[in-house]
Amino acid sequence: MQPSPLFRSLYQLLTPKRLAILEAVLIGLVAALAAVFLKRSVQWLGEWRLNETLPLAIWLLLPVVGLGGGFAAGLLVERFAPEAAGGGIPQVKAALAYVPILLNLRVAVVKLISTSLTLSSGFVLGREGPTIQIGAALAAQLSRWVPASPEHQRQLIAAGAAAGLAASFDAPIAGIMFVIEELLQDVSSLTLGTAILASFTGGVISHVLGGPGLKLGFNPLTQEITFSPDQIPFFLLLGLLAGLLAAFFNRSILWGLQFSRRHVRLGLPFRIGLAGLISGIAASLLPALFRSHSSLEYYLTGGEATWQMAIGIFVFQFVLSVVASSAEAPGGLLVPGLILGAALGNLIGILESSLLGGDPLIYALTGMGAFLGASAKVPVTAIVIVFEITTDFNLVLPLMISAVTAYLIADRFAPGSLYTHMLELKGIRLEPETTNDALWTRLTAADVMQKKVETLTSQISLDEAVQAFSRSHHRGFPVVDDGKLVGIVTLTDLDKVAQRKLPGNHLLKEIMTPRPITVRPGDTLSQVLFLLSRYKLSRLPVVDRRKLVGIITRSDILRVESDKLRGGSDQLGPQPEPSYVVYQTRSPTRGKGRLLLPLSNPHTAPGLLKLALAIARERNYEVECLQIVLVPRHSSPSECTVNTTLSRRLLAQAARQAKTWQIPIHTQIRATHSVTQAILEAIRDGHIDLLVMGWKGKTSTPGRIFGDVVDTVIRQAACDVVLVKPGEGFAEERIPPSDAVQDPVQTLLHLIGLRRWLVPVAGGPNSQYAITLLPALLSLTQQPDVRLCQVFPPSDKIYDTTLLEKDAAFLRQRLHKPVTTIPVCANSVSEAVIDMAQKDQCDVIVVGASREGLLQQAIHGNIPEAIARNCNCTVILVRKASN
Repeated sequence: MQPSPLFRSLYQLLTPKRLAILEAVLIGLVAALAAVFLKRSVQWLGEWRLNETLPLAIWLLLPVVGLGGGFAAGLLVERFAPEAAGGGIPQVKAALAYVPILLNLRVAVVKLISTSLTLSSGFVLGREGPTIQIGAALAAQLSRWVPASPEHQRQLIAAGAAAGLAASFDAPIAGIMFVIEELLQDVSSLTLGTAILASFTGGVISHVLGGPGLKLGFNPLTQEITFSPDQIPFFLLLGLLAGLLAAFFNRSILWGLQFSRRHVRLGLPFRIGLAGLISGIAASLLPALFRSHSSLEYYLTGGEATWQMAIGIFVFQFVLSVVASSAEAPGGLLVPGLILGAALGNLIGILESSLLGGDPLIYALTGMGAFLGASAKVPVTAIVIVFEITTDFNLVLPLMISAVTAYLIADRFAPGSLYTHMLELKGIRLEPETTNDALWTRLTAADVMQKKVETLTSQISLDEAVQAFSRSHHRGFPVVDDGKLVGIVTLTDLDKVAQRKLPGNHLLKEIMTPRPITVRPGDTLSQVLFLLSRYKLSRLPVVDRRKLVGIITRSDILRVESDKLRGGSDQLGPQPEPSYVVYQTRSPTRGKGRLLLPLSNPHTAPGLLKLALAIARERNYEVECLQIVLVPRHSSPSECTVNTTLSRRLLAQAARQAKTWQIPIHTQIRATHSVTQAILEAIRDGHIDLLVMGWKGKTSTPGRIFGDVVDTVIRQAACDVVLVKPGEGFAEERIPPSDAVQDPVQTLLHLIGLRRWLVPVAGGPNSQYAITLLPALLSLTQQPDVRLCQVFPPSDKIYDTTLLEKDAAFLRQRLHKPVTTIPVCANSVSEAVIDMAQKDQCDVIVVGASREGLLQQAIHGNIPEAIARNCNCTVILVRKASN
């Protein structure tokens, strides 16, 4: 069936570029409408709140409204979209880094309503963070309705964020700059073009329908700002103070979030409600000016503020912003940053006015950009926001002086993005993304080329050349004489044989391409790509002083890009060959199973070995100790020369310890291109039943929970896995020589200070498997203090502790020691476990977690990562092999 003419016309009209333009305009329109609705709803509800205070007692109404509005907003977020908690920018930043955080229409609606409730209830937060998340969520929803590639979806989300900021401030250029400076660090033509269209559409429509984004006392049409060089020292002073106070502001917010999660044992609705109550009480005790953002904005930018009021407003805004953000109330921190900067600028302006007789207004406006740029770490965006709001060119130079100074100072005392640190508190680490351009510039031909090259000589016959092509999958061969590259021959060249009707005994040099285009080992991949595209080639010889050292093909380039998208830093270049055993020792086989222990860090090896020996003794297992030596990707593991001195020394020490315990131990050293591959091959070749391996407790690899190696091993290993994050005092000494070992139990106690144990009970197979491992692990201490806990959600009316008591009875019977049971009510399992571990000063936490749970949980569900990151004690994670 042929498509209709109308369908063909629409298909021809909506080319990818035209579709991107349409999507950008649509995103800007929808984001603007959402921003206008949020602006109007906050105004209407806020005016009702203020009007109702006239006939009623202020000291009663404001706290009650703050409490009720905060509780309602928190309940809405908790029940329908937990991703809508907080400011919203961290969530968007994580989503753009390919972290699986939900952004859709439901999140946008919940964010819109909950922010309207909090801001109209008196919370001293802003609209801009929520509008950024709302715009991004609406764009993400659109990308699901109109299927798009992951990269194009990412660009649409960035465009939605730009439109949200532009609509909030009526600053389209600032929306674009925020995406470039903070969210994407990407200025590709498609990303930039999409963001520009969406941002300008959102900013213009929001201004037309919703009016100005900020209510300033400064009117650029009637007031003129003057700048003179003698004011520069005061702008430098303003930048210095703004930087110091912005750094303190950021640290206070992070400290408040940590304190709230660890010590405020309330659900999200109660936490936000409590913050609203505190805000209402503070506003009721202060003049009416403090009851709305617009009043503070107008007063501070009107040029009439006194130094007493400026200090009062700064303290009020600072403290209540920290309180609200610590409770994860829906609302942003950019507008509070502007108000704090305006208050600080007024103080400097009053000082300058008393000395030189200047106008404090220029300092108030300049302070807005300086403090915002320093706290959000977006100085260019802050400069552009203030300029777009005021449209006064006389502000540009003061803004640049103060904003850059403030940014440098703040980054010195509080380095890194505030939003990135907020994500880290939830167990998410973002690594600055390497763009394609940077990747092609950083890598060279030597990094990617294949060193093993099949070559031909110029003196062979054409028949021999045809046979060489028939035996190989290659479409071309370098031609080498005496180690020097003299030409290249391809299938296209062989076609000349038939065309010219050359006999088969003619020499290859008659049809080869002499003096081929080549690259040097140090040439970047960008140069390689240019030559491949410029001359329509599929391969390039790599030569060093005419000597052929390798060859690079288009397939090698594609493999690099694929490896980059997988996030593996050690996967660039040719595919890895199988690992090779370069050294091994064998003991008599008499165990019922086998335990594999990879050893790498000499400082943590003693502790890991003791854990492995304790389990092996309990289960009558043999121990296989593995040392891995990485070799260059372009060298074969079976042919590369490796130095095994240090590895053999570490394995010999491990063997002496196992001999003391009379446990069979085998050792091996594998040369490999990939640590992951070597471990998996050792598991397969040794028929391993249990893998015990260490973990540093964090990862900086995007899209990974534990890291590239551990994630892959957990997912693919066909055996049980025990993952150990060593804590404080886990292994403070190296393995002693054999003649120093007297009592094995005392040696274990000396090397591993593990006395207080905390074990969350969940009821799944991995949790129960962890319970069965405990008797072996607890043999590491003479007087273990064991605490079993089970976390129940607040929705459970009755706590069924049957499983908890059953596991406790099992351990009491095996250990003949007391075991404490602790039922806990909490929204978050990880936060509850962390709180108990810190309160009771536990030495070890043992967590049983499923394969899917470890690898698919994100912000609120990444339990192992959150526990390991926020606890200094040892964390042991157990995963049972799937059947």
